[in-house]
Amino acid sequence: MTHETDTELFRLTIQGVTPLTPDGRIAPTPAKTRPLRRPTPPPAPTPDVLRDPHEHAYAPEEFLRNGLSRMTLRKLRRGQFPVQDELDLHGLTSESARSLLQTFLAAAAQNRFRCVNIIHGKGRTPDGSDGLLKRHTRHWLTQHPQVLAFCEPAAMHGGGGAVWVLLRAGAT
Repeated sequence: MTHETDTELFRLTIQGVTPLTPDGRIAPTPAKTRPLRRPTPPPAPTPDVLRDPHEHAYAPEEFLRNGLSRMTLRKLRRGQFPVQDELDLHGLTSESARSLLQTFLAAAAQNRFRCVNIIHGKGRTPDGSDGLLKRHTRHWLTQHPQVLAFCEPAAMHGGGGAVWVLLRAGAT
């Protein structure tokens, strides 16, 4: 069959059909969808697993959990793990900071975040040592079971006033 034959056949088929007028048409409306309702489990209480360091404890610049490759820390230092969330502890008391840090790390693990940024500030004491919040935060991070490694980011990302924290993959 040729093109002309197809056209003639179509015209014969629709011969007695009356087309709708444009103003008589009903515009289609999108189907209404309801979001799936999944019950969200109540947040489990965050266990207090962090202990305060000794008064003159050293605040490590970096930390790597035993059994991990130094290459992991190098990748973290180079920013090869994108930061997925951030917590700013400026101006908090030690107790408030510890509680907030535990809650934040639990939420980050639940959201399956791999890398987070914790801002604690530099805070110098009169004798020139690191500030209390800086020492405590870094000490707490070494104790937390979800923390695999941490390091100071480059100066443009907070330097000594922050830490990039690598968390367990798929941790809950």
